Amino acid sequence: MSDQSCNSRGHFSWLMKSCFPNPNDKHLPAPHVPLHRHRHGHAELSSSTAPASCLDSLPDDLLLECLSRVPPPSLPSVSLVCRRWSRLVESPAFSDLRRIRGLLRPTIFALASSADSSCLLAASLCFFDSDPAWRISLFLASDSVSLANLFGLVSHSRLSAIGPRVYIIGRSAMVCYDTWTGTVTTRSPMTSPRKKFASAACSGRIYVAGGGGCGGSSSVDEYDPRSDRWRVVSQAPRRRYGCVGAAVDGVFYVIGGLRIGSASGADQPHAAMGAEAHVYASSMDLYDVEARAWLRSRSLPGGGCVVAACAAAGHVYILASHAVELSFWRFNAQRKAGGFGEWARLKAPPLPAQARLDSSVRFSCVGAGGIVVLVQVAGCIDDLLRRSGRGERGMREGLVLVYDAAEGEWRRAADLPEVMQRAACVSVEC
Repeated sequence: MSDQSCNSRGHFSWLMKSCFPNPNDKHLPAPHVPLHRHRHGHAELSSSTAPASCLDSLPDDLLLECLSRVPPPSLPSVSLVCRRWSRLVESPAFSDLRRIRGLLRPTIFALASSADSSCLLAASLCFFDSDPAWRISLFLASDSVSLANLFGLVSHSRLSAIGPRVYIIGRSAMVCYDTWTGTVTTRSPMTSPRKKFASAACSGRIYVAGGGGCGGSSSVDEYDPRSDRWRVVSQAPRRRYGCVGAAVDGVFYVIGGLRIGSASGADQPHAAMGAEAHVYASSMDLYDVEARAWLRSRSLPGGGCVVAACAAAGHVYILASHAVELSFWRFNAQRKAGGFGEWARLKAPPLPAQARLDSSVRFSCVGAGGIVVLVQVAGCIDDLLRRSGRGERGMREGLVLVYDAAEGEWRRAADLPEVMQRAACVSVEC
């Protein structure tokens, strides 16, 4: 089938059918259309035999303008019309046009396996709905994706979203979850196995850094979803383990984690590296993905351990733990505006007091438009309460808090469903 060929018309709505000539229609003009000659010698189509106009005859820029106005419920069908349409709706230009028209709605997706490991689940929450509530659906894995591999991926993975697709990046494998169709397909793994690394989507590609084995990894890997290929694009100025990634304005941020020697210290004695691995890296490295260059590293305010971070509305937000309390900070990441690089301390999330007593409590922090969503994604609070004998109603995994950047206030949102234990979260524009 050629690149421009389309699928059967029977699967589309009457509106989409009207955009294409029906090959079974006897009234269509013949492929070879006779031409009339102008008196100046220029050829033109005969008005009586000119082919019926259709969207597929438009150049890419005009077709993008048309497709960008399609209502969200019809987008899955649009991507199945033909390869050309699929390529266009997956392009950054398509997302940019819909964002300008206010048609993109940031949605939080949580991915997890079921309690009995019999299936994998996706829960979505859109705060721009009139009645925000979690909606749960099942994975429909392809034949090439085994359930066992997916279970291991989700429990120890990093998630990055490009358009409607979520890339679940594991230590030695990767799959892509299509939020439009609900299907999962395999993708190429990273260039080398690593765990507890930083990842973020930036300029239509995915970048990972840090993590690795006991010696850490100094390489920065780039993934191109169109070619399904990874490549090493740089070496990080320092090694980090357990770091967090974010991306704003063409910059990939590698934040916090444990410090493991220097980028050039691969031959350090293991004892020295093990001792230094217990020191928190109270800084973040900035990689310009277009210039392929590192910007000046920035210190993290207040010290402590970074337990979560994300990007939202031109800023990087960081949640840090200080043993007995949590602090919440905002970094101005807008390079073309005044104030780039400035830190501001914000109101800390109103977590139960018990959550501050255990630094092993895990959080997932994601940005969705002008809000930051904080999800407690590990059962450490329950474990702590059980050990101390202080059970408390509502103190369970799945607490969801929302920070409104405009109002500067936190509010409670619907808890993550109980079936979504140890979920990994990501924000998707769809």
